[in-house]
Amino acid sequence: EMQRLVEMAETAGVRVEVEADDMPDEMPSTVSVVAYRIIQEALTNVIRHSTAKHASVRIDQDGPRLQITVVDPGPPRPSSTVTPDGFGIAGMTGRARAVGGEVSAGPVSSGEFEVRASLPVRASLPAPAVWRVPS
Repeated sequence: EMQRLVEMAETAGVRVEVEADDMPDEMPSTVSVVAYRIIQEALTNVIRHSTAKHASVRIDQDGPRLQITVVDPGPPRPSSTVTPDGFGIAGMTGRARAVGGEVSAGPVSSGEFEVRASLPVRASLPAPAVWRVPS
């Protein structure tokens, strides 16, 4: 599915370099979907808010966590209004928290804009409720 995201970005004029090391053998589908959506939103932000013609995505496993870094080398478009508390970033943060993860997004000292996500390889979802039907 990563190929689909790369093709979407490249169709919009942004070349994407993907580096994926130490990927977990298995991940809950909820974590996979959250990872996909975070990368999708981060690349969409590059397309909408940056003058960059390339971006990078790094995915690897660090112990029990999946680490995702999407780098937008910038600079931002003059008319861009992206901020660390923008709707897209809030959506990424909410998705990550839903599976016990976290997201940080913002400019870094090199002038690039980074989205970093840390997701558990095993989702920490609440136990399902047990429903008893009265007899």
